[in-house]
Amino acid sequence: MIGEYLKINGIAFKVVGLFTDEGAESEQEKIYLPISTAQRTFNGANKIGQIMFTTGEATLAESERMAEEIKQKMADRHEYAPEVERALFVRNNVEQYERFRALMGGIRTFVWIVGIGTLLAGVVGVSNIMMIAVKERTKEIGIRKAIGATPWSIMGLVLNEAVLITAVAGYLGLVMGVFLLEMFTRFAPSSEFFRHPQVNLKVALSATALLILAGAIAGFFPARRAAAVQPIEALRDE
Repeated sequence: MIGEYLKINGIAFKVVGLFTDEGAESEQEKIYLPISTAQRTFNGANKIGQIMFTTGEATLAESERMAEEIKQKMADRHEYAPEVERALFVRNNVEQYERFRALMGGIRTFVWIVGIGTLLAGVVGVSNIMMIAVKERTKEIGIRKAIGATPWSIMGLVLNEAVLITAVAGYLGLVMGVFLLEMFTRFAPSSEFFRHPQVNLKVALSATALLILAGAIAGFFPARRAAAVQPIEALRDE
């Protein structure tokens, strides 16, 4: 806490501020001292092990230009060739971040492809089920049309059933996914790079809407076939 004292190698230091960062690199586990204080206290003389810079909103190209400028200025000041990495090594975290973002983008694209493929497979499966259902209920559909049911009412009947099947199955899958995610969060070991996974409400609502749309698409062709059934032919169907 602020105002308390913390011993480092037997030397007491007063805490004058707290640093909070939810990011990685274990920032919250580090202790920051003024460089002049650290040099006098721990016999650091005029030697510095590393210097860290923040680049703000700099792009990768801008951060690379910063790194080159630093290399050149340090080389001019200490009289060594700027291309010698043994003299000064610069690690550009912006470059690493861009690589990580590209990797995550590739994973996200792969997940989308798998998800769309799974959704299409489900649409085809539900559509086949509804085709079979329409075939088995041909007489029922014929009777409905014979007593005055319109083609649109027949299509609505099949579409509603297809949407219901798809929505219920999809919703159960969504609930199961959230349940497994919660179990993973509770029992998985903590990690700086993967913490507090959760399902975004917007994503859940979008998935529900997509399931309803998929159910409507799955039931469209069976519904159109049901609407085209002729009452006389349907009553003759065995």
